[in-house]
Amino acid sequence: MSKIVITGAAGLVGQNVIARLKSEPGLQIVGIDKHPSNTALLRRLHPEIEVIEADLAVDGPWKDAFADASAVLLNQAQIGGLDEQEFIDNNVVATEQIVAAMRKHGVPYFVHISSSVVHSKAEDFYTSSKTAQERLIDTVTDIPHVVLRPTLMFGWFDRKHLGWLRRFMDRVPVFPIPGDGKFIRQPLYVGDFAAIIISSLRNKPVGSFDISGLEQIYYGDVIRMIHDTVKPRARIIRVPYRLFWLLLFVYGKFSSKPPFTTSQLEALVIPETFPVIDWPGLFDVSPTPLREAIRQSYLDPVYSSIVLEF
Repeated sequence: MSKIVITGAAGLVGQNVIARLKSEPGLQIVGIDKHPSNTALLRRLHPEIEVIEADLAVDGPWKDAFADASAVLLNQAQIGGLDEQEFIDNNVVATEQIVAAMRKHGVPYFVHISSSVVHSKAEDFYTSSKTAQERLIDTVTDIPHVVLRPTLMFGWFDRKHLGWLRRFMDRVPVFPIPGDGKFIRQPLYVGDFAAIIISSLRNKPVGSFDISGLEQIYYGDVIRMIHDTVKPRARIIRVPYRLFWLLLFVYGKFSSKPPFTTSQLEALVIPETFPVIDWPGLFDVSPTPLREAIRQSYLDPVYSSIVLEF
């Protein structure tokens, strides 16, 4: 590797990959992201890399950054929000622009970060736009690439999902779990996923791979494991599902970018599991046990205190 371009560089996956990849000798990293404060944070954390603030759904000079790239991490994504067009722009239109830039500059390889939701029964803006994005990537037969589909991730820089829930534990006296909490999850430690991405950038495999958490666990048990690790002020309680849904609905009326929405709650309770492959063997990565991954995520002296903005 000599030059890597990372789109969505200031988000969860981008920040984790850069934190682990920047020490690679002789490697030039170019990170591109449109979120002003998160991009500024990326610059502060890693002043040695080139950071470009740009909207990838809009044509612009950012495309010149792809010149001489040995590989691209195609990673930008709209994950949350209430505006469907934002999902289309960031997950589909931006991908079209990135593919055009790679073709123009003859990029020889890329890693595409898809999502396990392409297999999901859920119906929401994120699922439909990520499915459309992967269909677009499937048409890119002229550039070798690998497609990685992670399940729910957690770890450093997690501003949503488990990261938000962990911080919520410090702000409230009680922490609600919807229903009985017995919804099977397969959380994936983003540190392991970053290692898979780095392995892909080095070894350039091709094909599509479902990258699931190796341990299946009830949602309620994950929350209790986090609670036992960080020992917050909140006491865990159960809340009837319908009441929980109503509370999220009301909250969404007062917040333009709610961290957890009713559609995500509906997706949470769908009883589904995802394929498990031998990704440790395929990518030569040692998996981190779930309890240890939670400890690293929320007790790290440097990165566990850093919070990205929505």
